Amino acid sequence: MKIAIVHDWLTGMGGAEKVIIELHKMFPDAPIYTSVVNYDNLEPIFREMDIRTTFIQKLPFSKKKYNRYLPLFPLAFEALDLHEYDVILSSTTSIGVKGVLRNSSSVHICYCNTPPRYAWDFYHEYLNSAGRLQKLLIPFFMHYLRMYDQQSSMRVDYFIANSTNVSDRIKRIYNRNSIVIHPPVNTDYYQLSTQSEEFYFIVSRLVSYKRIDLAIEACNQLNRKLVIIGNGEELNRLAKLAGPTVTLLGYQVDEIIRDYMQRCKAFIFPGYEDFGITPVEAMACGKPVIAFGKGGVLDTVSPNETGIFFEQQTVNSLVDAILKFESLSFDEKKIRMHAEFFSRENFKNKIKTYVDEKISLN
Repeated sequence: MKIAIVHDWLTGMGGAEKVIIELHKMFPDAPIYTSVVNYDNLEPIFREMDIRTTFIQKLPFSKKKYNRYLPLFPLAFEALDLHEYDVILSSTTSIGVKGVLRNSSSVHICYCNTPPRYAWDFYHEYLNSAGRLQKLLIPFFMHYLRMYDQQSSMRVDYFIANSTNVSDRIKRIYNRNSIVIHPPVNTDYYQLSTQSEEFYFIVSRLVSYKRIDLAIEACNQLNRKLVIIGNGEELNRLAKLAGPTVTLLGYQVDEIIRDYMQRCKAFIFPGYEDFGITPVEAMACGKPVIAFGKGGVLDTVSPNETGIFFEQQTVNSLVDAILKFESLSFDEKKIRMHAEFFSRENFKNKIKTYVDEKISLN
């Protein structure tokens, strides 16, 4: 049985790339097809993989500006010759991968991290943040890409969603059913800690939709210590917003992130994510999570047992949640046990069971 893995792009490390690592470990002989790869921004294990790219790899500045070529993605992925494979395992958050062409007897199973949010749920936010010329071009191209995204979803035999939130979105946008298998979390690396120092913690890309500004303003108002690790376009703005109790450390290696994760009193997660791996990593360390109550955290955080939610993305709502958190007590060992449900081993076992089941039906 020959298997191929297909992914949008490999240009930096994130939750989707961690899924690819686990799929590679499960199917080490399977080549990985993707639009473009930039090994400089990936973990060393990717250099050991058989990665095959589309023609977009050869276009100018594609390693950093790959999103500029988004209108070409359907053409690029349809140009891949996958006729020799019995199983196509795709992983996607974008447009193009679902449309790969294969032989009529093969099975295409898609691990969908989300239908592309820039094309659907967050389209107007995406458009409003664009430059003047882009605002003229985006509506035309996005109309075409939305139609292609829906049509190409019919080429997938089976969908796996990474959360209940994404499963609902797949049903609404593609009118397709899906099973939920949560992404793999390295619960072996993020180990239980009973330390608890007087600071809250965030690790995140510093981009606007992550809403790190809410956490900064809440901790400014409450005079609480907050440590933030991460880099991004919002760094300078957030640094100006930060009061004397807020520390921004920029980019840090995993060992430093784990150290702060294990010593904090709680992890703050103010954004809206399809899944959100960092809250689970914090819970693997035995740390409760204070999260905006929407999206993937509804699958991962158990209210008043492993964390609490705030219901509105406002400073006042987060302030109230922090004060509520400080009036409660949490059991580190129970939080850790809850996080183990999302381990890499559980992910691999569920994927293998599902793939074997669907292959047997074919």
